Order: sequence, then structure tokens, then C-alpha cells
Amino acid sequence: MDEKRFYDEKEETKQIPMVCPHCRQESTFPIRWIVRTKKAQPPPGGNAEDRTQFTKARSYMVRIDNLVACRNIRCRKRFDLTGQTVFLI
Repeated sequence: MDEKRFYDEKEETKQIPMVCPHCRQESTFPIRWIVRTKKAQPPPGGNAEDRTQFTKARSYMVRIDNLVACRNIRCRKRFDLTGQTVFLI
């Protein structure tokens, strides 16, 4: 069974404060995430292995955006987002 059937997906945008590594100006940037929340019941048609996999599943978020453009008019350089790309909820 496909693991995606265990989750409900929705896209969410969060404002995260960051500092531009080029101009050192702090600003908040909108970062897009896919939020996968675990369903209340396992999908029908699964065997015992699928049910045990469902009980071990947890809700989590996956970051979509990898680059952000600086908001400073004089800078406007793009920089990579570092750190975790997946967060458990």
C-alpha cells in the first residue's frame, strides 16, 4: 500500500525571520511547507503489515522552498535555506 494514503496533505505558508548572509539585514520570509497529517483510521484494504506501518506513522511537514530572495532593495540576492527540511509534528 502507498504510504501517501495514510496522510491528508495541505500546503501552508509560514513567516520565518532570517538574516541575509550577504547584507546581514534581518527580515521575515514566507516559506512554503507541505503539511502531512496522519488520518484517524487506516485506509481500507490493507493487510497486517500495512496496519503496523500505519500505527508507526507520524504527522510531519516538508519544506518546499529551498531559495529565498533578500528583501533589501540594494541587495536582492538569493540564498539557500539551510537546516532541516522535514519536521515532525
